[in-house]
Amino acid sequence: MNLRIPGPTPCPEDVLLAGAQQMIDHRGPEFADIIARVHSGLQTIFATKNDVAILTSSGTGAMEAAIVNTLSPGDRVMNVSIGVFGDRFGQIAEAYGAEVVKMSVEHGTPADPDAIGAALAGDPSIKAVLVTHNETSTGVTNDIGAISKAVRAHDRLLLVDAISSVGCIPVATDAWDLDVVVTGSQKGFMVPPGLAFAAVGPRAREAAKTATMPRFYFDFEKHFSYFQQGQTPWTPAVSVMFSLDLAVQKLLADGMESVYTKHAKIASDVRAGVKALGLELLVQDEAYASNTVTAVKVPEGVELSKLRGLMRTDHNVVMAGGQGPLSNSIFRIGHMGYITEDDVADVMDSLADVLPRVGFPVAV
Repeated sequence: MNLRIPGPTPCPEDVLLAGAQQMIDHRGPEFADIIARVHSGLQTIFATKNDVAILTSSGTGAMEAAIVNTLSPGDRVMNVSIGVFGDRFGQIAEAYGAEVVKMSVEHGTPADPDAIGAALAGDPSIKAVLVTHNETSTGVTNDIGAISKAVRAHDRLLLVDAISSVGCIPVATDAWDLDVVVTGSQKGFMVPPGLAFAAVGPRAREAAKTATMPRFYFDFEKHFSYFQQGQTPWTPAVSVMFSLDLAVQKLLADGMESVYTKHAKIASDVRAGVKALGLELLVQDEAYASNTVTAVKVPEGVELSKLRGLMRTDHNVVMAGGQGPLSNSIFRIGHMGYITEDDVADVMDSLADVLPRVGFPVAV
């Protein structure tokens, strides 16, 4: 199967086999060796010297952890949303009692750092900004470096959902001065779902000292304390840790710059292939087009469910539909992690066959 959804992504065979090992004592020396290697590798991939919490959860759990470790009920936070997952970040904050100021951007466009800065200048009571780096529901990548400059100018916390960018698109955690950056195992790491990671900076750790949102399982300081003993505070997803250990070694062996270059090339090929078929991208400015997922407008008169169904049954290619208000108006092609140029060619050849059969004559 050519699985082209934006997560969970395909995994290399050796990574899957690594996860099939027998269990070990997660309080023993073997696990201590693994978590030490993984943590060091994560620091390299996040481009940070700060500690990285390793959580047994999906990426959403890490988003929740970022909020509950740094904020208190009643805190005003700005939620900058460019899609469904941006909305989710704000919804989590609201669930824990934060007062959320919403800045929603038209789908297909990135957030404007100047607008964020102006909003912060006009509201000194805002404590933190929540933002998505790479929005998989729209195929748009925000300029987090520029957004961080705007936030830093007003001395607020910046919490970043980088679930579909870390390991695929450069995320310069320390250079961009980000406070919390989160991701999950099932995206660019080429590992099954089950683990999430949070790089936590010094301002966030200081904020945690006075933050009063309830937390227990996702308490960063518990995780950092246990890491010093070569452990996690709660039972980890040991099998996924086996896989992650190997996957991180593979990423580092390739070199992160090489990984980023590969993703940029693959993404460019996908966008070029889509346009060559006469299809239209959702993203309005390709300078902000995601290198991990491409959102494509469904042509007028084409039934999305039929298009996706024929791609699956006739070509074994699985694409994602849209989400939220875009549910029936786009389809999405995931291209992060374990993917080759042949996988992309297969998608384009399959689309060239299926599109005319659902009422859209292709351009090539």
